[in-house]
Amino acid sequence: MPNLSPELLSVLRCPVTGSALVQEGEELVATTADATGAKPRYRIEDGIPLLLPPELLSTATSAPSDQHDAGPRHTAE
Repeated sequence: MPNLSPELLSVLRCPVTGSALVQEGEELVATTADATGAKPRYRIEDGIPLLLPPELLSTATSAPSDQHDAGPRHTAE
């Protein structure tokens, strides 16, 4: 697994703590602990950081793919 670019890491922030993230293998880890005292961790899949809190990630990944594109369609007139 290649490392994410330093430029990308410099702008990414933990959605839970707001702190910077560092790459550890195939995960990003917050530099600040959350309210429970743990540092949130986020998977990197195919080079894409999945920056959802764990309780939302399982819901998002289990939704059928057609639900992700169910928004209104806009057409040019």
